[in-house]
Amino acid sequence: MERERVARFSAQKSTAKSFIDTRIAGHERDIFQVIGNGVNEDPAHKPAITDHRDFSVGIISAEHGKGASLHIHETIEMFMPLDGKWAIYWLDDKGEQQEVILEQHDVVSVPSGVWRGFRNESGCPALLFAINGGTDPGRVTWPQSMIEAAQKAGLKLSPGGDLYEVPPATN
Repeated sequence: MERERVARFSAQKSTAKSFIDTRIAGHERDIFQVIGNGVNEDPAHKPAITDHRDFSVGIISAEHGKGASLHIHETIEMFMPLDGKWAIYWLDDKGEQQEVILEQHDVVSVPSGVWRGFRNESGCPALLFAINGGTDPGRVTWPQSMIEAAQKAGLKLSPGGDLYEVPPATN
């Protein structure tokens, strides 16, 4: 049990390049994959607990004002601040951005197929707990503008959805 099913946070290794938006100003963050790989785009980053039937778990660490850009998941995603305050934002059915501020231990469940993002609203670094539903939560859908910005910053996705580095675009 201890070796295969216990993930001690102090022993976790994070990655700052789990997603294509992590090199874009305002979206820098560290991801700890605790159970399963979730929708992680970094093929080198491995979860602490590999058995992930029906869900995957991650913890996001971000400085004030930073977090994920708008994106879509194929499954439900749940967020709960472990500390601090976090803004969870999404596009409603009219394409207008909405937002809710969550405080420590508040929970939101974002439906599949909804453009969503999140941002640390604390005055200091904070942690956000996230669960993606499904044994295979699929891949993230990004807006074309984020794909282009990521390529300029030196990150691109393979046809299978894995992140890889490319020379940063120069203009």
